[in-house]
Amino acid sequence: MKAMVLAAGLGTRLHPYSLQRPKPLFPVLDTPLLAHTLTQLRRSGAEGILVNAHHLREQIKAMLQGQGDVLVQMEDLEMGTGGGLRLALSHFGEAPFLAVNGDIVHDLDLAAVYRTHCASGAEVTMVLHDCPRFNNVRVDGEGRIVGFVGAAGEGERLLAFTGVQVINPAVLSLIPAGVFYNIIDCYEALLESGGFIQALVVSGHFWTDMGTPSDYLRLHEDVLLKGRLPGFFSEDAATPFYLAKNAVLGAGVTLQDWVAIGHGATIGAGASLARVVVWDGARVAPGSIVTDTIISGGD
Repeated sequence: MKAMVLAAGLGTRLHPYSLQRPKPLFPVLDTPLLAHTLTQLRRSGAEGILVNAHHLREQIKAMLQGQGDVLVQMEDLEMGTGGGLRLALSHFGEAPFLAVNGDIVHDLDLAAVYRTHCASGAEVTMVLHDCPRFNNVRVDGEGRIVGFVGAAGEGERLLAFTGVQVINPAVLSLIPAGVFYNIIDCYEALLESGGFIQALVVSGHFWTDMGTPSDYLRLHEDVLLKGRLPGFFSEDAATPFYLAKNAVLGAGVTLQDWVAIGHGATIGAGASLARVVVWDGARVAPGSIVTDTIISGGD
């Protein structure tokens, strides 16, 4: 099973932090999100993993250096989800491949998703769930996706895309080569021609889209305070407070609710932190009271 991580987005909703790092390299318990994603793909049996990169792409390339099972597709121009996939067409061969958005955290069984697609006869399988904030995919009573805009018709319901899908490479030939293109436009053309896009509906799982600073903080709260995703991240996340081994805390520092402090970070004496992520190398001034934010070191 080949796989692609879509990691070329600009991350505009995460400004100003995404001006320092591309979204897939945001640390989650001091490890880049992309590293967690790759671990999950490998555990599912994925081989020949491709990561596309555009925004701050040299950082992604550097992070992946030495990982022989991962290729990087450097995109000088913004290509969109469809354009990036089309550019990678020659990598996939003829077998279906798994595509995963680079800004999600989840506990979905990716191997099971792939098997379900291969047994379905669909050209594309999109993993969907009920998430009212994002529900915009129309699904009929037979589990087929019938559209991506508008209200649900009779016998239809609206669901949200999780960012996990399996695609038959031949579908990508509908996309013009070398141009910016949205994959949804490709799928709408596929539906108009009578193609079959399967809705694989899931529930009872963990999922978050790391699209905004509040989403990013909520992810850490879910992992550190609420104990979601046990064992998915480091064993050091067994308490509400994650401290990298070489983080430095001054005398009298107070931590409340949950806090994640990255390697090489320094928290000055007497500082108070609550619901805060401190990136590697960042510093918090002595006596500071910091709540509900990201300390990136680039402020």
